[in-house]
Amino acid sequence: MIYSLKLQTAFVLVGILLVLGSGLALFKPVAMQGWLRSFPRSKKWGLTLVSVAAVWFFFLVGKMDLGEFTSWRQVVLIATPIAWLLTWKYVDEFLAVRALGMVVLLAAEPLLEAAFLRPEVTRLFLVALVYVVLGFAMFWVGTPYTLRDQITWLTSAQKRWQAVAVAGLAYGVLLLGLTATLSS
Repeated sequence: MIYSLKLQTAFVLVGILLVLGSGLALFKPVAMQGWLRSFPRSKKWGLTLVSVAAVWFFFLVGKMDLGEFTSWRQVVLIATPIAWLLTWKYVDEFLAVRALGMVVLLAAEPLLEAAFLRPEVTRLFLVALVYVVLGFAMFWVGTPYTLRDQITWLTSAQKRWQAVAVAGLAYGVLLLGLTATLSS
């Protein structure tokens, strides 16, 4: 195991993230919708998230067992900052979306690892959410305009916006509540 994240901690982290994000969406809808609409083409967010992804990947490659590709470790460690620099310089189109997808793909591993081989059925609430978000993240990396289209769809109807925000808030509260059912 690469990460030592406990399942309870994973539930709490994801639950708090959902509650905070959904709470902001409910109580500050105009600000959140404006920010979301500007996110896909934001150079600041693109650079920030691609930097987070590059650093995370660099340390992950340095730490993990690469199996039959262990002899490639040095090459990948040298290529990572070069790829970061080239991505930052030449990938202008939807860099924030692509980088968000990369960070989500990297963040899924510790969450799924925390739930791996755990006997509690409640772990599936976290696992199902992670796999749904992973599905979206793969599209964000490969076809980043899909996030822009998803944001446009979500923000085009106030009832839809509120329904999604309430659902996210409820799911976050559910995850936080389920921490009591998990054994240490």
